[in-house]
Amino acid sequence: MEMRPWVVLNAGITLDGKIASRSRDSRISCPEDLKRVHRLRSEVDGIMVGINTALIDDPKLTAHKIEGGRNPVRIVVDSRGRIPLTAQVFKGDAKTIIAVSKKAPADKVREIEEKAEVIVCGEDRVDLRCLMKELYARGIWKLLLEGGGTLNWGMLKEGLVDEVRVAIAPRIVGGRDAVTLVEGEGYDLISEGVRLRLKKSYPLGEDFILEYEVVR
Repeated sequence: MEMRPWVVLNAGITLDGKIASRSRDSRISCPEDLKRVHRLRSEVDGIMVGINTALIDDPKLTAHKIEGGRNPVRIVVDSRGRIPLTAQVFKGDAKTIIAVSKKAPADKVREIEEKAEVIVCGEDRVDLRCLMKELYARGIWKLLLEGGGTLNWGMLKEGLVDEVRVAIAPRIVGGRDAVTLVEGEGYDLISEGVRLRLKKSYPLGEDFILEYEVVR
């Protein structure tokens, strides 16, 4: 059995599958869904985003919208160590882990280490399978993935996602430069795509929630 966290990919998306507009506006979820997300955050051991999400949104990655909510460990996948030292993920009481590759500048890594734990996995980019093993060894057994399209693709391609939960907002934004739920090179054939099985669906505020399990 592979020793890695159980991974839940969660996102708010528009009806046309965007997680951010062409201007990178990602304020999609309704207030009720935001509470659902923060409740989910309080139930997991860690929450993970990619460096682009950290740079553009500068999220806190806490469960602050839930009274008494438990904050998960915050993880940023940042192959080249580009995260600003003023980023929100370094603030507050929640623990933070920055995952880098061996290409990250040593001086920047030392600066990050003054604010957070650093995990080095991979030569040129973060090896996600290696990272999952390292996180599991640190007691992160259930992980919430709130990645952008690139990180979501990387995790799905490596077979590291176990559940997918999406809140569909009643909006259509279009845009060839808007960000979709999963980016990357993708599969050539529909039949090669990641198969999902619907577990649960329900309306929430003005959004609609779909919860799937990944079919192995």
